[in-house]
Amino acid sequence: MDLQNLPSLVFFWPELILFGVILLISVLDLLKRSGAALALISILGCLVSLIATIDLYSAQSGLLFNRMVVLDNFSLFFKVLALVATILTIWMSMGSQEIKTVNQGEYYTLLLTCALGIMFMASSSNLLTAYLSLELVSLTSYVLTGLLPHNRRSSEAALKYLIYGGVASGTMIYGMSWVFGMTGSLDYAAIQSALAQNQLNKLALFMAFIFILTGFGYKIVIVPFHMWSPDVYEGAPTPFTAFLSVASNAAGIAIMIRFFFPGVSNMTTGGDWTAVAGVEWPHVLLIVSMITMTVGNVSALNQRNLKRMLAYSGIAHAGYMLMGLAVLTNDGLQAILFYVVVYLIMNLGAFLVVVMIANATGNEDIDSYRGLAWRGAVVPAVCLAVFLFSLTGIPPFAGFIGKFLLLAAVLKEGGVFIILALVAVANSVISLYYYARVVKVMFLDAPEPGDKSIAAGAGGGALLLPLTALTALTVVFGIYFYPLTRYTTESLSFFIK
Repeated sequence: MDLQNLPSLVFFWPELILFGVILLISVLDLLKRSGAALALISILGCLVSLIATIDLYSAQSGLLFNRMVVLDNFSLFFKVLALVATILTIWMSMGSQEIKTVNQGEYYTLLLTCALGIMFMASSSNLLTAYLSLELVSLTSYVLTGLLPHNRRSSEAALKYLIYGGVASGTMIYGMSWVFGMTGSLDYAAIQSALAQNQLNKLALFMAFIFILTGFGYKIVIVPFHMWSPDVYEGAPTPFTAFLSVASNAAGIAIMIRFFFPGVSNMTTGGDWTAVAGVEWPHVLLIVSMITMTVGNVSALNQRNLKRMLAYSGIAHAGYMLMGLAVLTNDGLQAILFYVVVYLIMNLGAFLVVVMIANATGNEDIDSYRGLAWRGAVVPAVCLAVFLFSLTGIPPFAGFIGKFLLLAAVLKEGGVFIILALVAVANSVISLYYYARVVKVMFLDAPEPGDKSIAAGAGGGALLLPLTALTALTVVFGIYFYPLTRYTTESLSFFIK
């Protein structure tokens, strides 16, 4: 299936619905509707868009809008992920005291626009579409990061994000121009066809890939493009920080897989992949993976702010996910898709607890969690402990299965990848220290007289419902993970033409 613009609209309902909701919220905001009403409309719009996305699984795969967008199971997987993350983020925002201080019409409009950009990122089949969709996500993210009024930390984070993002985007589009100059096209299929002829300058091609990796790496927060992350995570509104940590990173993974696998790699007869001869970008990813997970975990050890600690933890987890890319196999890709889902569950759950405690104490430092279980917040404390142990990779939680699948895919390749697996295991041990330290503070440290009770102002049932649901999923997918592995395996289906 290769459709022109108008026939493509039949398969574009999820994006059209979301765009319609964005326009509706913009109009309602002018009429001074309440923030709760705008949030509920946003959730309803995302649910309708989600239903339309799921309905597209029965459609024929193919190219839309003159080969600019692709419809396949892989793109639908990340669209579903983005919409679920958006719904949970809006729910979290409804219970956040921080969001009550901002213009909520602007906030929900920008958040849904960012989600729309993520959906485009997942389905881009052309470097131009990939760049424009990534910029749509980035530009809305800059504004959302600095949205808190009269907050110097938020404004500083937005400025740093903008500077780093501008440099990364410029470097990426420079690399794309090299690819266009050598292959004569921005279309992934045409690029792959030109590479198959094996007549291009290998050094120039390798440098172009490195430049493009800069833009993708900035989005998924890999070293050395990670330096914006801790400040942005700390300064941005906490619900958006949660969204940024899972949905934006997942979109970066999606666009990176789409480019480096069906875009510039060859599929073998066994269904796995081989890189272009003489352009060993998987070796670069192997090294970057080890460095990223190590820098993230070591930097997290001395953090006193929980949001900054989760930022460095996110850097480490980006390093874990890169392992699945470096091995150039479908087992590795399937492990990444599984890990993306469980990371969304774990990290959004952890940030839900951060919102609840910040509502009650106005503080995000780890010290504010002292004796949390004995200050009227035993449920959030237990849930956060589950999420942190799952992030470590301790059974019987979902994070253990995610890391197991990644390590199994790496060890299956043998050779130098055994070193990568050993580094990953060592880093998981390091991460146990700073995750367990938070659990120790919550359960073993005695509250001090000045510590506030958490029972009042923590978000109540509005936040407890998604919190317990995410906790249950973390446990269930650690014990019975077959449905999720089946879904991720079926989602690893690219339309290649």
